Amino acid sequence: MHGREKRVLLREYLKDGWSKADLARRFGVSRRVIYYWIGSGQLDRELDGQAASYTPRPPVASKIDPFTGIILSRLEEFPKLSAVRLFDEIREAGYQGSYTQVKEYVRRVRPRAEVEPVVRFETPPGRQAQVDFAHFNTPWGKRWALVVVLGYSRFMWVGFFARQTMENLIRGIEAAFAYFGGVAEELLFDQMRAVIVEDQRSSGGRLIENIEFLRFAAHWGFKTRACRPYRAQTKGKVERPIRYLRENFFYGRHFLNDQDLEAQLAGWLDTKANVRVHGTTGLIPAEQLASVERAVLGPLATRPYQSLVPAKPSAVKPLLTTSIVVERRPLAIYSQVLGDSA
Repeated sequence: MHGREKRVLLREYLKDGWSKADLARRFGVSRRVIYYWIGSGQLDRELDGQAASYTPRPPVASKIDPFTGIILSRLEEFPKLSAVRLFDEIREAGYQGSYTQVKEYVRRVRPRAEVEPVVRFETPPGRQAQVDFAHFNTPWGKRWALVVVLGYSRFMWVGFFARQTMENLIRGIEAAFAYFGGVAEELLFDQMRAVIVEDQRSSGGRLIENIEFLRFAAHWGFKTRACRPYRAQTKGKVERPIRYLRENFFYGRHFLNDQDLEAQLAGWLDTKANVRVHGTTGLIPAEQLASVERAVLGPLATRPYQSLVPAKPSAVKPLLTTSIVVERRPLAIYSQVLGDSA
C-alpha cells in the first residue's frame, strides 16, 4: 500500500506534465500502478482530510555517545564547567569527535540563564589596561588573583597572591607589563581602595590617590583612573575576565599548592585564555597584541620600582651583636697543652 504523501506528489507531478513512465521510475512503482491510481480515481479524492502518518527517524550513532556519562557526572558536580573544559577532559578519555558536538550536547543538557545586558565601550590600542583583585579559596587558604587586561586586545595577565597589599599590587603590575611587553597609557581600577580612596572631607566624594602608588605610576609612566563613575561601561572588561577565570580555569580544577597553582595558571594563559577567539571582539587576543597593540604600548622601565617606605624591623633580636673570630691550631698544640697540664 502506497502512502498518502506519494499520491499527493504524484497528482502534482501529473499536473506539471510529467510522463507516466518518468513518474513510475521516480516513485519506484510500475506504470500499471500509476494507471490504476488514475483509473480508480484515487488521485481525484480529497486527500487533505486524511491523517498523515510518519515513522520516527532512526537514531544516528555519534562519537560523543560513549562519553556522555562523563559529561553528565562532571556537570552534576560542577554545573558551570565550560564546554571547552569538558571537551579537553573527554578527549583525554579517548574522544575523537569535534568540539562542536560537545558544545551542542552541553547546551542541551545544561540550559544557560540569560546573560545580563551590559553597556560596552572600546578603547584604542595601548590606551588602557584594567585592573582588579578577586579572592579565591584554596585548601591551604584564601588567595587573591590580580587580573590585568589590555582594553583593546583583551590580552590578559593573572597572578595569585597570599594578601591584597600594595607591595603585591606593584609587583603584579610590573609582571603584567613584562608579560605584555609594554606599558598602557592608563590603568583603570575597579574599587581598588588601596590605590584610590574617597576623601571623607569632601562632600562631593572626591577621589584621591595613594602617594606610594603615584610614585610607582610616575616611575612606569602611566596614569591612573577609578572606574566608579564609569562602572556600567566597564562591565565586560574587568568583571567578565574574573568570571572567565573562575569558570574556565579555577572551577573544578585541583591544585596541590601555590607552585602547582602558578604552573597551571601559566599554561592556561598561554594555551587557552590568550589564544582563544574572544567572545566580544571575535578576535584572538594574542594576535591582536602582537600585530597591533604592542607597537603602541609605552616602553618598560629600566629597573623595578623601589619603595621609599622603610621595611618593618624584624621582631626577633639577634643573639650576638659582635662577631667572634675563631683561630685554627694544629692538634699537636692541644696535645702539648694537655701534656704540660698533666
